[in-house]
Amino acid sequence: SMSPLPSFVTSYFGGELRESLIFILPGGLLSLVFGLWLWLDTPSSFTRGVAIPFLVMGLAMSAIGATVGFRTPSQVQRLAAEVRANPADVQARESTRMAGVNARWNAYLVVWAAFGAIGLALRFGWQHPGARGVGVARVFFSGVGLLVDGFAERRARDYARALAGWQTARGG
Repeated sequence: SMSPLPSFVTSYFGGELRESLIFILPGGLLSLVFGLWLWLDTPSSFTRGVAIPFLVMGLAMSAIGATVGFRTPSQVQRLAAEVRANPADVQARESTRMAGVNARWNAYLVVWAAFGAIGLALRFGWQHPGARGVGVARVFFSGVGLLVDGFAERRARDYARALAGWQTARGG
């Protein structure tokens, strides 16, 4: 009989689940609260400049964290059923999917670096307090993006390597 999912599969998806529900979703919700508080508390140009990226990124992070976090358990259940039926198909499909995921990391790094560089340019290149507020908030979220993707990239590359070495033949 086929064993349950290999530990590297449950480890990868467990990491996705934890990152989504323990960091991304709560970080997004806190960003929304902070952005809303800034918007309502102090109607200065700098404060509004900081609030806007916190509101936009808070919405994005909340949506992404919730989507990934709440879909992961059903993904794992589906994979477990598919592994019992045909592990070689799962290995091939997941390997192809992860090759695409891993091909995009450099583009994500460029996006986060550009996001931060634009933030620095707004902070130091403009005298307008609102632009400076947007700038410092963009630098903050550039760091958050680099941090989240730093963990996600390592997890994805480890998973792809484990998939490549996974022996799916029954009986050894």
